[in-house]
Amino acid sequence: MKKFLVITCFLFGGIAASHAQQTSPVWPGCEDSEDKSECFNEKLNAHVKKHYKYPMEGNEYIRGQVKVSFDINKDGEVVVKSIEGSEPLVNEAAREMLNKIPDMKPGTLNGEPDNRNFTSTYRF
Repeated sequence: MKKFLVITCFLFGGIAASHAQQTSPVWPGCEDSEDKSECFNEKLNAHVKKHYKYPMEGNEYIRGQVKVSFDINKDGEVVVKSIEGSEPLVNEAAREMLNKIPDMKPGTLNGEPDNRNFTSTYRF
């Protein structure tokens, strides 16, 4: 009987979790877009192209690959979690670019603002 009760609890808990409603953060200018997630990705890519400034050492641009992780918190603000790469100047340039991401409408979980994590790798 205990096994049946435990299995039933897991089953109903799984059904309730599967019905959780999530929305993605909304980048400024994507409010009226049909696919807000696609619009978010397009705006993020445009932001990277516009705001990443290649660092220089002497007359040479420094290039490198970075893995970035950031949250869009419950207030719609970007919080940089980590930047991993072998070139410190590229890492710093990536951090500066991420810090320029505009505040946005946060994602929600069941109608309540929710933190969302984003992780991506860029080759600069």
